Amino acid sequence: MPGKPVADAVLADVGQRVAALRARGVTPSLATILVGDDDASAGYIRIKQRQAADLGFDSPHRHLPADATQRDLLDVIAGFNADPGVHAVLIQYPIPGHLDYDAALQTLDPDKDVDGMHPLNMGRLALGMPGPLPCTPAGIEALLAHYEIPVAGREVVILGRGATIGRPLAMMLAQKRPTANAAVTVVHTGVADWPRYTARADILVAAAGVPGIIQPEHVRPGAVVIGAGVRYEGRRLLPDVDEACERVASAITPRLGGVGPTTVAMLFRNAVTAAERATA
Repeated sequence: MPGKPVADAVLADVGQRVAALRARGVTPSLATILVGDDDASAGYIRIKQRQAADLGFDSPHRHLPADATQRDLLDVIAGFNADPGVHAVLIQYPIPGHLDYDAALQTLDPDKDVDGMHPLNMGRLALGMPGPLPCTPAGIEALLAHYEIPVAGREVVILGRGATIGRPLAMMLAQKRPTANAAVTVVHTGVADWPRYTARADILVAAAGVPGIIQPEHVRPGAVVIGAGVRYEGRRLLPDVDEACERVASAITPRLGGVGPTTVAMLFRNAVTAAERATA
């Protein structure tokens, strides 16, 4: 289940929506904020800026030095909040350790929160209200839908309870929609017998951030397996799901190019939706 065909379909739709906005004089805008000089973070920003240009977005960018203060960061966010020409904002994570990311996120206009991680947007998700969705969970739902994996009524087990994947994905897949409506169980590494849960799943999502934690014996034969958790060792990506799980799964995301492309695509879907909402 590679993510690129899913991302391509989402971005094609985004491109049409951008064209419709531009036809009525609106140029959608995704602003980015980078603090410090982390090479990986700078690379992610460049990728997103190239994609924004390809789709027809404006992409204003602010790069703060590693010794920037919390006030410096909040002032940049306030400027983008106040700018009606900016429809969505991305604060690239991680930021230097002396800064409070959560406090910065809470000052961001929730309607410009392209990551869907503002507390108000998490509340909207919990209540089933419209709002930007967390990008990786939204990409996982789109991945399952694209490959016509039945979800409704099936047992989904998510290994991992983090705020970026496990918790929001559980809420999304339990909601009553054709691409969701599942029986969802969330377990984590603090549960001593977690393999008892994963081994019964129709759909298993690994989001623990523990390299190789899912081995073939943890997967029910014929299950669908999605690897969403990773860690990096230098520049080397270490996924949660061991590649040997291909032998027992009926469908599985690849080690590279699985949920990553869909996550980026959902970021741009959130951005164009924010522009449509702001200029309706």
